Amino acid sequence: MLPESITTLTAALSKLPGIGPRSAERVALHLVQTEAAIVKLLAEAMLSAREKIEFCTTCGALTEKSPCPTCADTRRDATLVCLVERAVDILSIEKSGSFRGKYHVLGGKISPLDGVEPEDLRIADLEQRLSAEPIKEIIIALGTDVEGDATSNYLAKRLARAGLKVSRIGFGLPAGSGLEYADELTLNRALEGRREMS
Repeated sequence: MLPESITTLTAALSKLPGIGPRSAERVALHLVQTEAAIVKLLAEAMLSAREKIEFCTTCGALTEKSPCPTCADTRRDATLVCLVERAVDILSIEKSGSFRGKYHVLGGKISPLDGVEPEDLRIADLEQRLSAEPIKEIIIALGTDVEGDATSNYLAKRLARAGLKVSRIGFGLPAGSGLEYADELTLNRALEGRREMS
């Protein structure tokens, strides 16, 4: 039987995303057997990050200083805004190196069953940006689940106005995979999102 302090640590670790009970127990056992100085460094780094990180007041990205570096970068295309569900989604797009516009974090998806209504999201903040910034296109980059589709359709209608293009990222086959691994919906979206080859 494990000592109570290890059981408590395991319970706390298992609340982290992607860490189940067995993984949490392994990490807890590793930590209690690691040099105290290393564990102290880890604890201090976690506390420091939690205290320093905030949400950008403009776009909602994770940052230590508001506005975030992306919003403050004058070399980025201020006419183009990519709308994402969560702040961490920005990291995925930035890793691709293919987007040079700005971002807006919605903070979730419309989901009446979970009690998430449009007013719970950062849609009004986006509308304020539309009147204050030279935005000409919004690219909706939400998932293709039911809530993502419903939210995207709602936003396309709500944000529609003269001089503003509202588009959605294309969905299709992952790079390096074959047609035999794709389901019908993915193939359908890949065909719908096709573009002319030059």
